[in-house]
Amino acid sequence: RVALLPDQAWDGTPFGGAKIALVQDGLILTYLRDDKPDIRFPGLWDLPGGGREGGETPLACVARELFEEFGIRLDRDRLVGVRRYPPSKTTPLPVFFYWGYLAPGQLGQIRFGDEGQRWCMMVVDEFLARADAVKPLQQRVRDCLPDFEL
Repeated sequence: RVALLPDQAWDGTPFGGAKIALVQDGLILTYLRDDKPDIRFPGLWDLPGGGREGGETPLACVARELFEEFGIRLDRDRLVGVRRYPPSKTTPLPVFFYWGYLAPGQLGQIRFGDEGQRWCMMVVDEFLARADAVKPLQQRVRDCLPDFEL
């Protein structure tokens, strides 16, 4: 269970976006980003989520992105944790990272959106070892692994 309610990790200050690691049976939901030179991390394996729109909370941001990208609704009861990461060289504002489990039946409901080349459920260790994955997200998955029952 989440120690704080999902939006209690947010104090209302500006943030850049939110991502989520969703697992099921030792596999993590990933997608291969488009290979366009005008986007960040072109052609790399990524996790659901993205940039904030308007006055969204971090939870609303990640839920909207998950629905846009995969056509599935975020099940708040299946969240395990959330962490705020400070600004970095590539992100001028803090970002949020959630982790949790896909609900039974959600894989069959996935309708991949128009961002990215393809999606897959990837073995967690494979995602962590890939040279062609978004590095900051690999570290964030490592950070949350102790909370998962894989």
